[in-house]
Amino acid sequence: METNKKKRILVLNYEFPPLGGGASPVSYEIAERLSETGDFDIDVVTMGYKDLPKYEEINSNFRIHRVKCLRNKKEICHPWEQASYLLSGYFKCKQLLKKSKYDICHCHFIIPTGVLAIKLKNKFDLPYIITSHGSDVLGYNARFKLLYPFLVKTWKNILDNANKIISPSNFLKTEILKVYPQFNNEKIEVIPNGFDTSKFKPQEKKKYIFSSGRLLVNKGFQYLIQAVSDFNIDYEVHIAGDGPMRAELQKLAEKSKTKIIFHGWLDNNGQEYKNLLEQAAIYVLASEKENASIALLEAMSAGCTVITTNVSGCPETVGNAGLLINPRYANDLKIKLNTIVNDENKLIELQKKAQDRVKNIYDWNIVLKEFIKVL
Repeated sequence: METNKKKRILVLNYEFPPLGGGASPVSYEIAERLSETGDFDIDVVTMGYKDLPKYEEINSNFRIHRVKCLRNKKEICHPWEQASYLLSGYFKCKQLLKKSKYDICHCHFIIPTGVLAIKLKNKFDLPYIITSHGSDVLGYNARFKLLYPFLVKTWKNILDNANKIISPSNFLKTEILKVYPQFNNEKIEVIPNGFDTSKFKPQEKKKYIFSSGRLLVNKGFQYLIQAVSDFNIDYEVHIAGDGPMRAELQKLAEKSKTKIIFHGWLDNNGQEYKNLLEQAAIYVLASEKENASIALLEAMSAGCTVITTNVSGCPETVGNAGLLINPRYANDLKIKLNTIVNDENKLIELQKKAQDRVKNIYDWNIVLKEFIKVL
């Protein structure tokens, strides 16, 4: 009797652990969990960096190939560095495709990685699906604004040639269709980012507010500091992260009546980050724009009462399991914080709702089944 043949997947992502932001661990989890089913065989082609190994075999069904590229920092990748990945990545993929056949290519990011995926489709007749992560949607990220006019035609062509587009939120699906209203929206599947619900567990809660992320203007840490500056309650604020706003935020925090502690950059897999999150009573994400925030899922899973902005993908992530505020409005955040710290029953109710929501919607066991249907 003939055994079922494994489906072979070529994964493309210039961001792959330990490099990159939120999309990086998500793409790793998908690849690893698919390989562990025993039904899929996976090769990942990603960027090399300093002394990272060129080749890793994670298990018998999952291998990572890192190609030589220009890259100066782990956490950020500039357009010219991405271009170096497309060139080196193409030669590595060509080498792999000459050795053996793949059933499909799973490409993360429409731009830049989709440029490589469409090239492989044209050259080797390899079909591809794309997972969009936000920054690859034209108009989403102001950092690449000047490049958008030059990318529109290529961007639309990449979408047209994909078998499917996976969006982690309805919000991002809407953003894609804003740029390309004529696109067949039935080709876009909304599948949320999965989350390992065993990673964070609530510890005994302490009286402090936690917030984390890159210290950038649009992340809204300044509004959190302003909101607690004249707090008359026994709560501290702990901030984990680094970035260009750090000095300015620390100066602003000096004027605050509330004690504010900056921890610098912390590995979200490390024990210090884990303890800070799991012991926090409240988690605040005051960002002006988030697609599908992993930080929110971490906080919800850790049993924090979550307060976040009522824009982009944040309301979709928290549902009725958190409190929403207007972005760039410290007074709104101050009102919500004052309300929740003085209502212990509501605080506990939202903590429980947050945990339940993550388990029922975002657990990898649920999300992976949706991914498998698309492959």
